[in-house]
Amino acid sequence: MKILIIEDDQYLSNTIVETIGDLFETVQAFEGEEGLYLACQNIYDAIILDIMLPNMNGYDVLKELRKQNITTPVIFLTAKDGIDDKIHGFKVGADDYLVKPFHREELLLRLEAIVRRSVGGFNENILSFKDLKLNIKNKTATIGNDSIKLNGKQFDLLEYLINNKNTILTKEQIFDRVWGFESETSNTVVEVYASHLRKNLKKYHYDQYIKTFRGLGYMLAENGVTNE
Repeated sequence: MKILIIEDDQYLSNTIVETIGDLFETVQAFEGEEGLYLACQNIYDAIILDIMLPNMNGYDVLKELRKQNITTPVIFLTAKDGIDDKIHGFKVGADDYLVKPFHREELLLRLEAIVRRSVGGFNENILSFKDLKLNIKNKTATIGNDSIKLNGKQFDLLEYLINNKNTILTKEQIFDRVWGFESETSNTVVEVYASHLRKNLKKYHYDQYIKTFRGLGYMLAENGVTNE
């Protein structure tokens, strides 16, 4: 899973990366406008957001995200500990609010909690889709008692599809999420990896759940589908 950290204190930002890095892939931004730009890619499972940021404060970042109907869960992580600050944070759309200084374990627990609420099926580092299970920590996949061999990007693609089941994901979204929007390759690689992923799932008839929307993208559907 992918977490965006928007925090101008580089030491603290790196500390957060160390705290959650075993469970989550992380991307860092160090000022408000950069953080908003990255968040608007809509490819993250959660955002950790400071309030007092250069160029654009965290309240305005979150307000703009919600205005654009981006519902990514957000934890405010801030030194602003007044009750009015907290109320305002929740009113602009925060899912949680944690005051600095904080315990690393508490941040991790809160992050896991909002991911569970938003994604569903996430329990003890396991993502599930029917009998298919992904272990996020050790990057393994199983269906029933059988282990499925997936390379790194195939695993990441399947994880992203499960996290967003029954939602159409464009090829651009998938490319930005799995390869990174600054990658030097092109988004045609998405089609190649989607095809390989289907082949690896075909033995178990799970390829039928990946629906192609030609010219647009892909969706993991809970009901078996035929591709258009």
